[in-house]
Amino acid sequence: MVVQPHEWKQILLKIGQRVEEEKDYLSDLDRVIGDGDHGVSMAIGWTAIKDKLQELENENDLGTICQSVAKAFLNAVGASVGPLYGTAFLRGSQILKGKTTLTEEEIVKFWSAAVAGMQQMGKAEVGDKTMMDTWVPIAAALEHSLRNGEQWPAALDRAVEAGRKGMESTRDMVSNKGRSGRLGDRSKGHIDPGAASALIIFTAFADACKEFH
Repeated sequence: MVVQPHEWKQILLKIGQRVEEEKDYLSDLDRVIGDGDHGVSMAIGWTAIKDKLQELENENDLGTICQSVAKAFLNAVGASVGPLYGTAFLRGSQILKGKTTLTEEEIVKFWSAAVAGMQQMGKAEVGDKTMMDTWVPIAAALEHSLRNGEQWPAALDRAVEAGRKGMESTRDMVSNKGRSGRLGDRSKGHIDPGAASALIIFTAFADACKEFH
């Protein structure tokens, strides 16, 4: 599979559409263990990306596109999720710098860099009941598929399933980070909203990739 710049932009737009559709669900999750605005914050960030992409209609450098949407997300979202996803896109932009097409290998490297950036920024590990419980398994599954020569649709499905299991695992965790960390044992029994939005983002990404290819 080779992704062209116009397809990459459409993939990002489709992610934004999915986040908008699921924003109430995400805020409902966050209302239980957080401040209830996660869905709104994510929707604001992805709307900012949509607006920025309109300005980038004639831009074909995938690194420039990612760097621009990173800044748009970061400027739009003041909550902690802003710097996390801003960092993700900035790290990913370094992989894509100067490229006008994307291979499967480069897409895997993009996600690996993005996830590593989020993990370093948030200082969260798997088991802390955060978005990393979804993102780390996704990146690991993609890397596994790349090493083993797995076909792309199957690789995407494997990564989505790994992320889903990671997200579901947060239900039985006690939060160690953020506002929900103050709840201690009371955070147990609920899915982490950041882990849920991570799965929504990557599932939308996978669906869009399969739609184009």
